[in-house]
Amino acid sequence: MKNISLLSIIVLAGFLTLISAPSANAQDMKIGFVEPRAILDRMPEMRAVAQRLQNFAERKERELMEKQRELQTEFELFQQRASVISDQARQSEEERLTLLDQEFRQMQNDAERELQEQRGNLMAPLLQQIQESINNVALQRGLDYVLNTTTSTGDVIILYVSPEVQAEYDITDAVMADLDI
Repeated sequence: MKNISLLSIIVLAGFLTLISAPSANAQDMKIGFVEPRAILDRMPEMRAVAQRLQNFAERKERELMEKQRELQTEFELFQQRASVISDQARQSEEERLTLLDQEFRQMQNDAERELQEQRGNLMAPLLQQIQESINNVALQRGLDYVLNTTTSTGDVIILYVSPEVQAEYDITDAVMADLDI
């Protein structure tokens, strides 16, 4: 994650060096910035998405807990019978319990993957709306570039913006207005 942040800073520094070069084209460039996370958090649809994700996660958690209880019961039964069954039966039962444990671990991995897929599927339309609105506002303002203020993990990309520039080039509020938020 530090490498991604460092890379982002290096890329941004290179970009800023490029645009601050004394050529006529660089001086004519207009750059805006936006905070998509703040927009996403204020979208009314986000509450429904968050609720659906929570319901999905709770359902998967209940399924996992039930499977874990079953596995625990099987293991306890095996422990009770272990001293009275043959070595071959004990080995066979241990192999069966190992397979059940592997199935449980796979179920955990699948649940996590499914939650990520669900999050992606539910968030995609909202992110698309935000992107379209960013495009609209950028076109209206004649911006050449629009930067994100943070990474998806919350790392800051734009480290400083003077108050004068921020008032002119921060398009977060304009994007929210375009989305009727």
